[in-house]
Amino acid sequence: MEEKILEIVNMIRATKALVPLETISPSDNLRNDLGFTSFDLAELTVRIEDEFDIDIFEDGLVNTVGEIFVKLQD
Repeated sequence: MEEKILEIVNMIRATKALVPLETISPSDNLRNDLGFTSFDLAELTVRIEDEFDIDIFEDGLVNTVGEIFVKLQD
């Protein structure tokens, strides 16, 4: 699961010409650490929903990679 999230994060970062990440940490903030905008978060939601069949923002905002992992484990 973590590898797939990293792959999705790097796909989005690539569209912004950002350097791909080698790892992500549960404490990584989607906006502050990964550099995501609201548009990027929308794309992240769609890609995760396509891959895992879950809407990570269904119950409210998700701010960190760890919060995504928790949503996917539920």
